[in-house]
Amino acid sequence: MLRQGIPQKIRFLFQVRECRGKTCVSARHKGVSEEQPESMGTGKRTDCLSWDEYFMAVALLSGQRSKDPNTRVGACVADSGNKIVGVGYNGFPWGCSDDELPWNREGDYLDTKYPYVCHAELNAVLNATSRDLSACRIYVALFPCNECTKVIIQSGIGEIIFLSDKYKHTDSVKASKIMLEKSGVLYRQFKTERDAIRLTFRDDL
Repeated sequence: MLRQGIPQKIRFLFQVRECRGKTCVSARHKGVSEEQPESMGTGKRTDCLSWDEYFMAVALLSGQRSKDPNTRVGACVADSGNKIVGVGYNGFPWGCSDDELPWNREGDYLDTKYPYVCHAELNAVLNATSRDLSACRIYVALFPCNECTKVIIQSGIGEIIFLSDKYKHTDSVKASKIMLEKSGVLYRQFKTERDAIRLTFRDDL
C-alpha cells in the first residue's frame, strides 16, 4: 500500500553544513522530471563519501525519523573497523505515545517535551549492538548536552564528531566540554567540502 503513493523518481537533498548559525538537518524532496544519465567509466570512483561523511549522513538520515516538529536530531555510532553499531534519534520512550505527550517548547515544565524526550545520543547508545563501545566514535548533528555527554563517557565511546555547536554558550554544553576534557574523550567538529548529499529513490539504477 505504501509504495503505491511513492512517485517513480524522488530526489532527497541532505544538507551537511551549518547555515547561518542554524544546523541544516532536514531533508527536502522534489520530483525529478527528466532522466539524468550517468557517465559510464571503467575505473573506480574517486568522489565517494569519506567515512566521516558517510556516518554523519547516516546520523542526519536517522534524524528524519524524529516526530519532533522543531528539532530533528540523529546520531550514529561507528566502531574502529568503520562498522555501524548503533543509531538513534530524538523521541519519546518506548510505549509513550507520540500523540499523547506534548511536543511544546514553552509552558509549564510538565506540559513541554523536555521531561519526556530521549535525545539521539542516548538512543544510539541504548540501541547499540554491542555492550563494549570502547574505541567507538559517535556522530551527532548537535554538540551533546551534559546528560548525553555522561552517557557517552560511561559507554566508553572515545570520540564525538559534531556538526553544529550552536548552543556552545549554554551551561549544558559548557558542562559537557568540562567533563569530556577531564575524562579524555575527544571531540571535533565535522568538516567537509560537500554542501549536500543527494539520494534518489528510483527503480532504474
